[in-house]
Amino acid sequence: MKLRSFLPLIASGFLAACSTVSPVGNTSVPQPAKTVQLDSYLGSWFELARYENSFETDCEGVTAQYYLRDDGLIKVINTCRKDSPDGTKKAVEGRAKIVPDSGNAKLKVSFFGPFYGDYWVLDHAADYSWSIVGEPSGRYLWILTRTAKPSEQTRKMLANRARSLGYDIGLLRWTRH
Repeated sequence: MKLRSFLPLIASGFLAACSTVSPVGNTSVPQPAKTVQLDSYLGSWFELARYENSFETDCEGVTAQYYLRDDGLIKVINTCRKDSPDGTKKAVEGRAKIVPDSGNAKLKVSFFGPFYGDYWVLDHAADYSWSIVGEPSGRYLWILTRTAKPSEQTRKMLANRARSLGYDIGLLRWTRH
């Protein structure tokens, strides 16, 4: 009898959880097409745009730092500023490992214990001045640059490149720096 009274609560909780799932912006995510030279990819990146997600809610001024660790893994430090580019800074540290036989273009990233998520470098500039990162579900997308405020021409070019990879660029959320 008690279980029956909790069923509506359980069902509504499940439906609420489902409604927070990001929309699919690409139903056919391509495999990474270029090898990544790890030494060139490491360092500081600015998030130019992203698909909105629960772990970056209200984040502006988003940056990512990648460093090679002594054990061969990659140290990842993601930072955001709450609500504005000058807002309260919060950072999270994680680790990444390269997926074998991926040309360094696929990584598994973890911020919480044994749980790893996919990180695919789908495209990047020859000089590593920009990168487009996704994962197999098509729910996540990040456009990264080495400068906080690239030109409007660069912004448009990167949006067009993401579109050419099959992404709905109408879902992009442009990050303020």
